[in-house]
Amino acid sequence: MQIYKVGGAVRDRLLGKPVTDIDWVVVGATTEEMLAKGFRPVGSDFPVFLHPKTGEEYALARTERKSGRGYGGFTFHASPEVTLEEDLIRRDLTINAMAEDDQQNLTDPYHGQRDLEARLLRHVSPAFAEDPLRVLRVARFAARYAGLGFTVAPETLKLMRQLSDSGELEALTAERSWKEISRALMEDQPQVFIEVLRACGALQVLMPEVDALFGVPQPEAHHPEIDTGVHTLSVLEQAALHTQPLTVRWACLLHDLGKGLTPKEDWPRHIAHEHTGLKLIKAVNERFKAPKDCQELALLVGQYHTHGHRALELKPSTLLELLQSFDVYRRPQRFEEFIAACEMDARGRKGLEQRSYPQADYLRGAASAARSVAVQPLLEKGFKGPELGEAIKRERLKALKAYKEAASA
Repeated sequence: MQIYKVGGAVRDRLLGKPVTDIDWVVVGATTEEMLAKGFRPVGSDFPVFLHPKTGEEYALARTERKSGRGYGGFTFHASPEVTLEEDLIRRDLTINAMAEDDQQNLTDPYHGQRDLEARLLRHVSPAFAEDPLRVLRVARFAARYAGLGFTVAPETLKLMRQLSDSGELEALTAERSWKEISRALMEDQPQVFIEVLRACGALQVLMPEVDALFGVPQPEAHHPEIDTGVHTLSVLEQAALHTQPLTVRWACLLHDLGKGLTPKEDWPRHIAHEHTGLKLIKAVNERFKAPKDCQELALLVGQYHTHGHRALELKPSTLLELLQSFDVYRRPQRFEEFIAACEMDARGRKGLEQRSYPQADYLRGAASAARSVAVQPLLEKGFKGPELGEAIKRERLKALKAYKEAASA
């Protein structure tokens, strides 16, 4: 029995990056031997075990064969005869197909170290094209390591394009796709994830609503970058630079989908794109079964982001409606995330990345003014039921009028 550290732990050590998760592969062992040493079995697809003390995962060396469509369409074979090289060849990228023993002696049969030095994301074998999930994984690695100068090897991009054209991407489950998408959006350069998906044709298959934004012009006065797709990438980039949470990044990606529906004869204006985009945002949310908080914020940002930009001009009644829509009294954090998404949208414009966004503090102040209205005095006056609701609304409106006058003074 020989045990090797494999995959990301080896890759990141060689890159000088912190190692978080460690994967182990066991060569020359049987399930019975692992159980005898106290390892606990997990998973039904192939033999993976948890270490009795550390809880880390140890997998028996295995080979795999394509047996159906999609990510799960594989048959695995594990036995003591499977070599380390046979186990490594089934992995996606050469930089993930290295192993080292307890003395840090490197086993690198597919030249992963060479590709690390060349800053290339290259597939290990033609079997890469058998697993559609690898299109998303490679795009995610491109987003993670773009800052180090990594790019996707042309021959790997070609295989990704073949996968995109094959119809295999449609076989991916919503859960698997969302796992990769959500992880990619939280990388340092999530816009690169979208760029790579677009370069290989996968964006058109997975998110045609986002793909449709490229080539759609916007008024140059407001958008020096002009192209809506380019703007969306810039907004996503700003969200990462400002370390925004996943909810905000997802909303940033989807906020302008309505512009993809604008008739060409109306370009570069996009009247009511906030409302036309809602059905598209809803469709993307449902396709990937995004978490509820991501879905809700994306829809609210899509509908109200232009309200955010015009915050200082809004009438107190419109401001009150906006605050009510976000339920700022019970869910203040969601309104904060809306403000953040609006600010990222404003900064995601060529040459305007450093521009101040006074709307943010103005909206926070408005929310605070509305929240300051006390309910108890109204109860003491005898208001109850629907009448109480109307009385609270009147007082909040009065507070917002006073706030707006004070801010304008």
